[in-house]
Amino acid sequence: MIRKAEYKDLSRIAEIQVFNYRLYFYPIFQSDEYYFRELQVPALMKEYEAGLDSMYVYDDGVVKGFIKIEGTYIARLFVEPVLQNASIGSRLLEYAIKEHNADHLWALEKNVKAIRFYERHGFAATGERKEEEGTDEYLVLLRRHSSENDGVGRQQ
Repeated sequence: MIRKAEYKDLSRIAEIQVFNYRLYFYPIFQSDEYYFRELQVPALMKEYEAGLDSMYVYDDGVVKGFIKIEGTYIARLFVEPVLQNASIGSRLLEYAIKEHNADHLWALEKNVKAIRFYERHGFAATGERKEEEGTDEYLVLLRRHSSENDGVGRQQ
């Protein structure tokens, strides 16, 4: 169900990200200009086209989520909003951990739901934070410390 992203997936990947950004980040940033003018499916498709080698999709007949992995860094992880809480994000994250040794990511400090999700998968805030470019909001660094038999994805 998890496979390397292909060119044909770009519109779906972009659509998933746009829906997530508008649903979860617009209420925080409230930038009509960005969320309804700049953030468009065609622009994201073009942006992601060159980076397909680092993208993977959850596809069970329909692309329902995606993850972008750069080395051991998780750059993006999004699931179609209406399909969240169906283990799709967990499967994508576990894939990144097991197959790519993914061990760190930045999350928006106010995105408590996402931070809790990552904590359930063994990630913890390091205390390091940085300003989200062009805003007054902060990102927090989460890092995963693994062990041989840590039970990836186990509820703690």
